[in-house]
Amino acid sequence: MASVQRTPAGESKRFVDRPGAGSPLPAGPSAGLSEAEAKRRLAERGGASEIGGSRSYASIVRANVFTVFNLILACFGTITLIFGDWRDALFLGVLVANTAIGITQEVRAKRALDRLALLVAPHATVLRDGSTRSVAATEVVEGDLVAVQAGDQIVADGQLSRAVDLRLDESILTGESDSVPRATGEQLRSGAFVAEGSGSYRVTAVGAGSYAGRLLGEARSFRHPRSPLEQAVNRLLICLVALVVLLGAVLGYSLWHRHTPLHEAVATATAGVVSLVPEGLVVLISLAYAVASIRMARRGVLSQQLNAIESLASVDVICLDKTGTLTEAALRVAAATPAEGVTDLDRQLGRYGASSSLRNGTVEAIADAYPSDRATAIAEVPFNSRRKWSAVQLADATLVLGAPEHFALGELSASAERERQAGRRVLALARSTSDLAAVDPDAGVPPCSVIGLLVLGERLRPQIRETIAFFRSEGVDLKVLSGDNPQTVAAIAADVGIEIRKTTDGASLPADPEALRRLALETTVIGRITPEGKRAVVESLRDAGRYVAMVGDGVNDVPALKASRLAIAQGTGTQMAKAVADLVLIDGDFGAVPELVHQGRQALRNLQRVARLYLTKSSFAAFLILVIGTTSTAYPLLPRHLSLAAAIAIGIPTFFLALAPSSGPWQPAGFGRQATRFALPAGMIIGVGVVASYLFALHDLGYAVREARVVATTVLVITGLYLVYEIEGGSLRRRTAVGAMCLVLFGLYVAAIVLPPTRHFFALEVPNPGMAITALLGSALAIVALYLSGYPASSSADGGTSQTQPDYSDSTATSSRGER
Repeated sequence: MASVQRTPAGESKRFVDRPGAGSPLPAGPSAGLSEAEAKRRLAERGGASEIGGSRSYASIVRANVFTVFNLILACFGTITLIFGDWRDALFLGVLVANTAIGITQEVRAKRALDRLALLVAPHATVLRDGSTRSVAATEVVEGDLVAVQAGDQIVADGQLSRAVDLRLDESILTGESDSVPRATGEQLRSGAFVAEGSGSYRVTAVGAGSYAGRLLGEARSFRHPRSPLEQAVNRLLICLVALVVLLGAVLGYSLWHRHTPLHEAVATATAGVVSLVPEGLVVLISLAYAVASIRMARRGVLSQQLNAIESLASVDVICLDKTGTLTEAALRVAAATPAEGVTDLDRQLGRYGASSSLRNGTVEAIADAYPSDRATAIAEVPFNSRRKWSAVQLADATLVLGAPEHFALGELSASAERERQAGRRVLALARSTSDLAAVDPDAGVPPCSVIGLLVLGERLRPQIRETIAFFRSEGVDLKVLSGDNPQTVAAIAADVGIEIRKTTDGASLPADPEALRRLALETTVIGRITPEGKRAVVESLRDAGRYVAMVGDGVNDVPALKASRLAIAQGTGTQMAKAVADLVLIDGDFGAVPELVHQGRQALRNLQRVARLYLTKSSFAAFLILVIGTTSTAYPLLPRHLSLAAAIAIGIPTFFLALAPSSGPWQPAGFGRQATRFALPAGMIIGVGVVASYLFALHDLGYAVREARVVATTVLVITGLYLVYEIEGGSLRRRTAVGAMCLVLFGLYVAAIVLPPTRHFFALEVPNPGMAITALLGSALAIVALYLSGYPASSSADGGTSQTQPDYSDSTATSSRGER
């Protein structure tokens, strides 16, 4: 039998309300600590600890410094400094610059997110000096009496002193997703959440002696499996590491076999291997994520998931809870209709609102509309989303409040149906003579007679219609999952602009997975749905290959939030919902999401485009090793030449283009294949142009190696800038801006040749007419070949992809967050 709160006969019980939400505690001189004693214990512990809402500074430094590619570059840089020309170690400066940029941006993002994290950090309601107050979780001390209700987090270890239908979600601690009932006297561990009911517990351990030090970390420690883009990039990087090892070994053996002098061998090996490394690609991805997080923070959105920006871009289905998302969370009493012969409906509503110790939005709305003196509650049945009714037993009657379908409404049925069709929430108030202590709440409402209907109204959120219109224009499917009546939910959904294809009652959800999948895909509105039903629908959509986002704010939304690929919680929601979310809307402004989706898709498009340039460089480097590195011909480029060309044709432009506005198709799935199909032929074609012009200048025109290398470097710069221009095609305005940038960058290369200090540093020569013509002919050869191979802007901008939605139904990408 579910638990019922009961006060022994003849014993008076006074309640103290928690401000805002209200979770009363029994008052008394020995119930809680005094404020002075709490401060003394906190001081003995060393004060309140800081809240760590995001990754540490040490982890940021490690992630940006200790990478495989940084190790490769550092090793070859050290070898070059010891055995070669120090100027050929210029790439070490690029390594340091990339690392510094990555760390700086991630630290900026961390600080912005930590400021927001303070706003959603767990708090506790403690009883001190005979009254309740809310304190930060880090200020709770041993001996405190802490009150909890549905959605709250257990912030410290303790012993349960009161339990009213209390069930805990302990998945953070045990990995089990089902809620667990807890009774008075049992031990609680910090990190769990209250799934149902209410209670209070005496704190026995905090800080290092309990789970309390891991509260935020545990709640947010779970991370999705790597996103599709991250998986693709990781696979590419693994392949490139294998390529570096393999081709590096081939090149090293060739140099050793030819007895190449050490100075020349170091320069050749460094030029060959270092150019294989896409040194800026990982930094660019981290930079894009960090900048996106900062932009989110400015919009009042806390990103608790590094790859949430990509998830925003990938979402094709959004499941919404009605209350708090489409409508404002605060309820108001719109009307109350008494049953025939009932004259005291207002009085009974006032008694119910004043006497219920378990405060929620409905109770607060009733209490505001019908002020009344508090009466002693002998026993209570708390509301939960499974039962959809609650009750308060007073001295002369038991008042039952719940969904109309639980009661025989009689002549009120027509009125209830009419209000539901108008999109309002309807509840029935009934009177019973039952003793709640003898009632099993899960067996249904006790025998009672309806005394009236209560109509609650909700206001639509500001700009919600514009937000829904944006998602529809972007091809995002919208579904509303609510515990309210289906007709009521459908009326609200239609009012905000959601196209209603099919409406279903949550009680009729099929058990067969395939049937449920079909229903989930076809249905727009599902009302009277349980938390488990929400989760099942989200999982069905996910298993059907859809990229699902769930927006919610209450405990009943948590299972679905965990099952979704992107969980978005309202900042005004419960601690439990905020703790499992990837994104938290601090101000509860759902209207901020469209701009975030736009930014996410922009970042994803840009990363897909600029990544091709880095992979083209690796493809070009592999071509040079195989064609020139294994022969006795002097290598066409020194490491410093490659550093200069890579900075002008890749590093500098991609730094800006990765963060620039963009438009066009986007598709995270298949990124690796698309990028490779682009980079392999492009790198080889550019390699043909570079090698052909280099060999022609060296052997046919009789130029010295130094002069022939200037020709090769010039061809590499020109063809690289051509790729930048074509990849970043698009509108005339954008092409003009990118073209101007490419001309400026080529001007930098010309300046490096003309100015004596840079010319000497980079081992360049001012080209004579023969060298200039050879470089232009080699560049033209490569550019024409690129054009004929399908690399103009019309096809390269999207890499041959379509704007269809990708399939994310593989088992890795769609794992739920049950262990969060």
